[in-house]
Amino acid sequence: MLIRKIHHVAYRCHDALETARWYEKHLGMKLILSIAEDAVPSTGEPDPYMHIFLDAGMGNVLAFFELPTRPAMGRDPNTPAWTQHLAMQVDSMEVLLATKARLESEGIDVIGPTDHALFHSIYFFDPNGHRLELAANTGSPKMLEALDRVKWDMLEEWAQTKKAPKHAAWMHDGRYKEMFK
Repeated sequence: MLIRKIHHVAYRCHDALETARWYEKHLGMKLILSIAEDAVPSTGEPDPYMHIFLDAGMGNVLAFFELPTRPAMGRDPNTPAWTQHLAMQVDSMEVLLATKARLESEGIDVIGPTDHALFHSIYFFDPNGHRLELAANTGSPKMLEALDRVKWDMLEEWAQTKKAPKHAAWMHDGRYKEMFK
């Protein structure tokens, strides 16, 4: 396989210091590296920036760019806010629920937990407007096997019809609770 792992994922932020502090306070991600330049190394374009890197655990890195000379960042108006998000795994449902309570006590609006059969999730936004998801795995190997058997059939059907195939409707209609006892 060509790819060994994701080196880092980078997003834009309004304020690098605020972002680093928010992720450390609310998600326990430590700041591991800050880089600032007056020009973009890959293009040579003059564009001062601050680039921060946060430890997301197990070698995963989340990075942000603050771009003070650029217009304020926005969202793609044609993409719903729920679509683009960063999902991160937590150890258990207990951790997920405790994190939800802690975030809410800090005044952060949290949606969920949402039952996705394979995992349960909560959703919230960081101070830059990026949607985040925390997920606790709850599925079984049998569920994964069932999804593996239909993945290509579902994708082929979708490509032809652009309508949601029903091969795995059990994930969100609750039938999985009986199907995979």
